[in-house]
Formats: sequence, structure tokens, C-alpha cells
Amino acid sequence: MSRYTGPRLKVMRALGTELPGLSRKSLGERNYPPGQHGQRPKRKSGYGVQLIEKQKLRFNYGLTEKQIQRLFREAKRDRGPTGDKLLELLERRLDNFVFRAGFAPTAVAARQLVRHKHVLLNGRSVNIPSIRVKPGDRIQLTERGRRIPIVAEALAEPALTRPEWLAFDDAAFAASVTRTPSPDEVPFPVDVQQVVEYYAVRM
Repeated sequence: MSRYTGPRLKVMRALGTELPGLSRKSLGERNYPPGQHGQRPKRKSGYGVQLIEKQKLRFNYGLTEKQIQRLFREAKRDRGPTGDKLLELLERRLDNFVFRAGFAPTAVAARQLVRHKHVLLNGRSVNIPSIRVKPGDRIQLTERGRRIPIVAEALAEPALTRPEWLAFDDAAFAASVTRTPSPDEVPFPVDVQQVVEYYAVRM
């Protein structure tokens, strides 16, 4: 399945959750599913609940189904709780770090910044959004990247409060990873155990 490029607000309405990595828009009063019968209450099956929680992760972090399955297999091999490890791996993606640091309004825009080589990782130019940052890593915008209007707007008004696991250097247009992110620092509500159960019977 390819990466989603359609209407973002429609996705958030379908999932019933605002996903800051996908869009800065708010559900507002239209916090019901899209479509003619969206306002009618519907009972969700166990599978339906699991699918919604999985899709929250996929759309917020902008992953394909193959990518999230690969991360789930890696998280499953870890000695700790699979769900917690999965959230950690997602938060440690370079494009997500660029977004959480406030360099971009969404994770989608952050991915584009990385792809176009506007981001330096420990002083080196990189263009792979899935690179996994670790404590001690320093991420900085290039001179050209600092002049992009959308970057200036994001820095002036960050979409989210910067998490405690990164340290921001305003003067240098840089941010450093201070520690590994914890599961409760994910910026939207998600029942990750439902995601674990979803993949447990399918992989």
C-alpha cells in the first residue's frame, strides 16, 4: 500500500482523532465520520477498534503498511512490551524528530525537508526520513532550509509543545536528542495494545 496523499481532515474525521503529524487542522464541530450517514452512531467490532488504532499510527507518522509491519517485527523482538517499543521506534524517526522540534508544521512537511536535504544530522547532510535518532544526536537546519517560509512559520508558532526528550537551540536552528522518548509522550491518544493484538493474529 502506497503512502496516503488524499484529504487529511477526512482521515482524521474517520478515525475520530486529531493527528498532529498529519495535519494542523482541527476537527472542530465536525468530529464525526465523513459521509451521508456519518452522524449516526455505529457499533464497532473488535477488529474495527484494532484497525482504527493501527491506522492512527500509520497516518500520523506517514508510513506504508509494509513499513509499520517491519517496525512491529522489530519491536516484537525486543525484551520489553511490544507496544511501548513500537511507539519508541516511531517517535525516533528523523522526520518525526524534525516535526517535534518545531522545524515543520507537520510530519509530512518534515519528511519533505529531509528529502530535499535541508536537514543536517550530526553535521552531515541526510535525505532518509526513516533514519533513527538516538541520545546525543544533533539535528540542524541548513542555511537554505532556514529561509523557507513554512519553516519560519513553524518556528514562530510550533504545532506542538516540544517534548522533554529533546533540547532546542533557537540561535543555532538546532535540536538534540537528550534521551529515548517514552510511550506517554506520543502527542495523540492511541491504545497501542489494540495495535499489538491486530498484528498478533496477522503476522
